[in-house]
Amino acid sequence: MPSQKFDFESSQGYRLSGLIEGPESPRTWAIFAHCFTCGKDSLAATRTTRALSTLGVGVLRFDFAGLGASQGKFGDSTFTADVADLVAAGQAMTATGKEPSLLIGHSLGGAASLMAAGMMPSIRAVVTIGAPYDLKHVLRLFDPAGLEKIESEGEAEVKLGGRPFFVRKELVDVLRESDLRSHISTMNRPLLVMHAPQDDTVRIENATYIFAAAKHSKSFVSLEGADHLLTRRKDADYVAGLIATWASRYLPEIGEE
Repeated sequence: MPSQKFDFESSQGYRLSGLIEGPESPRTWAIFAHCFTCGKDSLAATRTTRALSTLGVGVLRFDFAGLGASQGKFGDSTFTADVADLVAAGQAMTATGKEPSLLIGHSLGGAASLMAAGMMPSIRAVVTIGAPYDLKHVLRLFDPAGLEKIESEGEAEVKLGGRPFFVRKELVDVLRESDLRSHISTMNRPLLVMHAPQDDTVRIENATYIFAAAKHSKSFVSLEGADHLLTRRKDADYVAGLIATWASRYLPEIGEE
């Protein structure tokens, strides 16, 4: 089945742009949360969701505020707003008969999924790919001079991943102040942590801390040889295959009670 447009209203009332990948009769539904500044059309999001589609999993991937085709301003958004928009995505899917059972988050999207899972009753399991445990880790992506300007002036244009973004101090403050540990330890969902040992964007120790904070059932898979953005197709295919196999133990087939 070709990609289907799926736009919905954010927690702040603006439109978020999404696409659904899936077979005609998926066995379960999932949401994929993309990495910081990446968007729903990143290689990791596109390749992983399409690979999952061939394995019978229907997946929504969408742009967070101010990215891709979504409304809103990136500079006005925060990590907390992204979490709220994940919840909104789940509510929108449920309203159209596509109730999600699985959250998949890449990088900062993984951290958002860990926090959102406890707010989404339909979610039965969570997967993180290269996710940070300490959200201050994300600030390493900022140019030091740009970060200093945000701190002193309250806002600034900075380059992230080679692209200019207008960032307010609120976004930086929330990254500094957010604590994932309590959310992970009380999530009460099966968790699959996936991380590449060579990841030079989000170091492997983050996976160790996430895994240690989680209660059972939990699993860890080393993505040996992969980079943070899963730029090689074979890595995205590998990730999708592992997710589909692992999740089948925990997720209901559509129509099951």
